[in-house]
Amino acid sequence: MSSSPPAPSDPTVCAVVQNGRLTYEAVIFCASFRAANPDYAGRLILLEPAPGPLWPDDPTVQDPDARFLLETEFGAEIVPFTAELFGARYPNGNKIEALSALPADTPFVFFDTDTLHLGPLGDVPFDFARPSASMKRTGTWPKPSLYGPGHTEIWKSLYDRFDLDFETSLDLRFPEGYWERYLYFNAGWFYGACPQAFGARFREIAGTIDKDPPAELVGQSFDPWLDQIALPLVIHSLGGGRDPSCAGLLDGRITCHYRLLPLLYAREADEVVETLERVVAPNRIKKVLKGSEAAKRMIYQGKGAKARALFDRDNLPVKEAAIRNRLKREKLWLR
Repeated sequence: MSSSPPAPSDPTVCAVVQNGRLTYEAVIFCASFRAANPDYAGRLILLEPAPGPLWPDDPTVQDPDARFLLETEFGAEIVPFTAELFGARYPNGNKIEALSALPADTPFVFFDTDTLHLGPLGDVPFDFARPSASMKRTGTWPKPSLYGPGHTEIWKSLYDRFDLDFETSLDLRFPEGYWERYLYFNAGWFYGACPQAFGARFREIAGTIDKDPPAELVGQSFDPWLDQIALPLVIHSLGGGRDPSCAGLLDGRITCHYRLLPLLYAREADEVVETLERVVAPNRIKKVLKGSEAAKRMIYQGKGAKARALFDRDNLPVKEAAIRNRLKREKLWLR
C-alpha cells in the first residue's frame, strides 16, 4: 500500500467492524472495494469498538483468519474506538462514536459494512465542504399520531433545540406534512470534510435527543432510528444537505447497500449478484466466509439462487416485509 498522503479525490473510506455478522460483511465490503478500486491511494479504515463497560461481551473481531484477511489481503487498518454513549444497547451508535478515531481535517466517506462496491469511488463527484448522506430512504420516521404533533412540529422542535434554521432545510416541492419535505437520510453512507467535527456534532445531537428529547417527540420510537433522526441535523449544521450529484452512483452504479444477503439475491440486479460471487470466489476468501452461516448457504451452497428464483426483479413487492416473509416461508431468511 502507498504511504504517500491521499490525493483530494481519495478520501478516507471507513466502516465499523465487530464480532459476528459485521466481521463477514466487512470481508465482502473490503474484497469488493479493492476489486472496484485497485489503485486507490486513500486509507481504508475499519473502526472496531474496544471492550468496555457498555459491552457485556467482547465486541472485537474474534475470527483470527478474518482479521488476517482484512489487514493483510485487503490492506484495511483496524482502528479501535471507545463507546461512551451507546455500546450494546444501541449498536447503530457505533457509527456515531467511531468517527472520533479518524484523523482530523481529512475528507471521509463512511459506509455500512453491508455495502457491495461495484465501481470506482473516484467517479463520485463528492463536495466534501458540503456534507451529505444516502437518499435511498422511505418515510420511516417520525410516525405522528392522529392528534399530532405532525411532521412539521416534530422536526421543527429538533431544529429549534439545536439553534438551526428549519426553513432552509425544507424541500418545498413537497407539501407540508409529507415526509419528503423534511431533510431525512438513510445512514448507510455519509461523507464530510472532517470526521472529528462531524463526529463531535453527531455525538452532541444524538446524545441530546437520546437523553433529553423535545416534548414534541413523546411517543416516537428512537430505536433503531436515532442515527437517522440526528443525521439531518448534523449535516444541516455543517452546511450540507441533499446531494443530487450522487444519485445513481452511490446506491446505484458504484455501490449497493444490500443490507442482508437474502435481500441482495431477492431484489438486486444481475450485475450485483455477479460482482458478489466473483469477488468472494477465491479460496482464501471462501474459507473465511464459510464462518458465516448466511454467506456459506446463500453464496456457496446455492440458496441465493433459490431465493432469486422466487422473485421477478421487474415486479417486486412494494413492501420489503412481503419479500422477507416469502423468504422466511421458504426457510431462506438468513442473517
